[in-house]
Amino acid sequence: MLIQQATLEDVQGVLDLLKANHVSHVSDKTDGFVTTNMTEKQLVTLITKENGVTIAKENEKILAFAMAASWEFWAEWPFFVYMIEQLPNFSFNGKTLTAKNSYQYGPVCLDKSVRGSGLFERVFYASLSSMKERYPIMATFINQINPRSYAAHTRKVSMTQVGKFQFNQNNYFLMACSTELGNK
Repeated sequence: MLIQQATLEDVQGVLDLLKANHVSHVSDKTDGFVTTNMTEKQLVTLITKENGVTIAKENEKILAFAMAASWEFWAEWPFFVYMIEQLPNFSFNGKTLTAKNSYQYGPVCLDKSVRGSGLFERVFYASLSSMKERYPIMATFINQINPRSYAAHTRKVSMTQVGKFQFNQNNYFLMACSTELGNK
C-alpha cells in the first residue's frame, strides 16, 4: 500500500471515493460518511496550492484519503466560514484556536474494503506530518450523528474534543490535536 500526497493523476479516484461515501449516498449513517462536497476544480486547487490530500492507493486505486488545508482555502464554504468565526471560542492545550495557528483537517475517507485494517491511522499520521511545518494545531469537526468517525478519531488516533457547536440544525464536536503527533 502506497501512502503519499496526491497528484493530479489521483483527482478522479479521490472524487469517486468522496462521492461514494458522501452523506447523500450513504443509507446506513452508522457506517460513517463525509459531508463536504468538492468539485474537481476545488480538489485540483487543494492538491496544487495546499499540498493537502494524503492518499493510500494500491494498484492505482485510491483506497483512502485525508484532506487538510488552511482555513483560507476552506473559506468558500459557508460552514467553514462559521467555523473560522467560532475558533476563538475554543482552546487546545491552553492556546486559543485561530486561523493562523490551526488548519482544517478532513474529510477523511476509507473504502469499505480497508476499514479496520490500520490504514486509517497510517493516513491520519501521514496527513498530520504533511502539515506540521506550517501549523502547530490541527482542528476538525465531527457530526454528532457519525459515531464511527468519532470513535476512530478518539480511540485510534489522539484527537481531543475541545467543544461542541451547531450549524444548520446539526450538532458537531470540535476536535483538535498537536501536529507534533505527526512524528509517529
